Amino acid sequence: MSAHETDNANRLIDETSPYLLQHARNPVAWYPWGPEALEKSRDEDKPILLSVGYSACHWCHVMERESFENDEIAALMNEHFVPIKVDREERPDVDEIYMNAVQMMTGSGGWPLTVFLTPALKPFYGGTYFPPDDRWGRPGFKTVLTELARVFSEEKARIQEASDALTERLQTLSVTSRSPEILTRSAVSLAARELSARFDSREGGFSPAPKFPPSGSLSLLLRHFRTSQDPEELQMVDLTLDKMAAGGMFDQLGGGFHRYSTDEYWLVPHFEKMLYDNALLVPVYLEAHQVTQKPEYARVARECLEWVLREMQAESGGYYSTQDADSEGVEGKFYVWSKDDVVALVAADAEKFSKAYDVTRSGNWEGANILHLPGGIASWSEELESARRSLLEQREQRIHPGLDDKVLTSWNGLMIIAMARGYRVLRDDRFLESARRAARFVESTMFDGDRLLATYRNGRAKLKAYLDDYAFLLAGYVELFACDFDVHWLEQAKRLASALKELFLDDNSGGFFFTGKDHETLITRTKTGYDGAIPSGNAMAATALLKLAEFTGDSDFEHLAVETLHAFQLQMERSPNGFAQMLAALDFYLSDKREVAVVGRAAAPAVQEAMEQLWAIYAPNVSIARLDSEAEPPSGVPLFEGKTPGDDPNLPRLYLCENYACQAPTDDVNAVISALRK
Repeated sequence: MSAHETDNANRLIDETSPYLLQHARNPVAWYPWGPEALEKSRDEDKPILLSVGYSACHWCHVMERESFENDEIAALMNEHFVPIKVDREERPDVDEIYMNAVQMMTGSGGWPLTVFLTPALKPFYGGTYFPPDDRWGRPGFKTVLTELARVFSEEKARIQEASDALTERLQTLSVTSRSPEILTRSAVSLAARELSARFDSREGGFSPAPKFPPSGSLSLLLRHFRTSQDPEELQMVDLTLDKMAAGGMFDQLGGGFHRYSTDEYWLVPHFEKMLYDNALLVPVYLEAHQVTQKPEYARVARECLEWVLREMQAESGGYYSTQDADSEGVEGKFYVWSKDDVVALVAADAEKFSKAYDVTRSGNWEGANILHLPGGIASWSEELESARRSLLEQREQRIHPGLDDKVLTSWNGLMIIAMARGYRVLRDDRFLESARRAARFVESTMFDGDRLLATYRNGRAKLKAYLDDYAFLLAGYVELFACDFDVHWLEQAKRLASALKELFLDDNSGGFFFTGKDHETLITRTKTGYDGAIPSGNAMAATALLKLAEFTGDSDFEHLAVETLHAFQLQMERSPNGFAQMLAALDFYLSDKREVAVVGRAAAPAVQEAMEQLWAIYAPNVSIARLDSEAEPPSGVPLFEGKTPGDDPNLPRLYLCENYACQAPTDDVNAVISALRK
């Protein structure tokens, strides 16, 4: 007997998702998405009320308090609908389909997502947050429920017609046609021009408030700057990275970025912290550090990664998903300060600290102070480190925001990439070990036989993994190989690449579907190449497969990637700014193939120094590998074949290969670096 049958809980009590468990004792008779609920809808001819959210979603909590804990509203939901609650982070396939539907119906989207479906799972009405009663010129949830129940009962033919038409439109979204045109870099240049036209030259970023961190766009601009040398492009990156890291969107005490800024100044964040935002921002700050040599960018990246080590990695190795925006029911309470707090805790440095971080009696947000650096990140001072530490220690005594401690394979893949790059650029072994631990956790826990799974919590891994899980983890394995050159990571990457082809490939048009061929059948099988809050799975697959092909010499991997680029070529050229990651893959593919093999004793200081010098430069399209002369050369890595150390294996011997032809070996690291910078 399930717990929900014995203690007034609903069927969500048997789930692992913290978000679903938050709703397990609502008076709403919630079901998780699954056969029981879908069969009930069909058997009783009742419409489905689908509610999608996630644990750190502020307005999801508001709608729960106002409506889902309201007995009158719950009674309406239970009588006329089959209520299904979905965690969007567990079921991105369901979320994507019905978010697209609501955007088609209303012109906008967001969470909480509220969609009404026929028993055939076709959407006929939807929106996001609904207040409980009519207000602000919007119908209240009670009104919506009552009217939709009436319409479904009395005008079913009208609902059928509308839902059929909407479903047909949804199905066309995933149709791509392979372009026969030659791939060129023109879309990359067009994207840079479009970003320049939209750039906020005063505050950075490419949109008005609310401002989300534009990780992909900034990384793409750095790639384009490499060839254009247009100072305006670098200035766009500089200003945006500076403003974000100096603002309240960055946690000035504990590290890590909040979800987005509610204002145009990057001051007032939506206070939730997502693993994926930080996983995407860290590589951009590292790249900007490589390009500009500004130590501030290295510091920001380091503090993000240290926050993850401290607060977001389980002892078992997996990375947690999210920290909530709210604590004690109040958004941001954990992070803000009064002037009296600061004076009491850092008395000797109080005035210096208050001036540096804009701490005043009146506050800069709702009577409190969000710490930020009005003078920009260059105004950060080591002198105030003791004050920051005192405030952080005191903050740790406060009631913490909620933690969504489920482990998502896809987001773990992204953070493995960030940690691996952090190791290479910041030369900190802790970051590599963190990435290895996460990868080992996924290997040992997130597989059911050969089938990768998507989510884990409390000892239970479940749900067949999606394209993002395979593509992001594949990219993570390739990045790990580029750190320690353990061929195990390449073997794991090849295993995932084969599964990508077997489970997700669109044989007709190229590219990959979001769900595997063994996945449950939904009203459409989505296939997208544009980036959302995270890069598209197709774009990451293309990027990772191209890099894997570089290391393994397997042309089949490159073919899969190129076919993916062709599948989305027309869309990239029409709307380049939605395809930053795909354009990065395109840029990699069209660049001259350049590889560097460093041969010598891996433990020798001179060999280690050579690797550090190579890793310090910005060379996003160059594959760098080290062959340990004391170990047996691994098979399956053509770059290592025929490469021997010099007379003294304690000194590095370097082989620079361009377009599948290697130059004469050299002991001059600076000469190789100079060639790579051209």
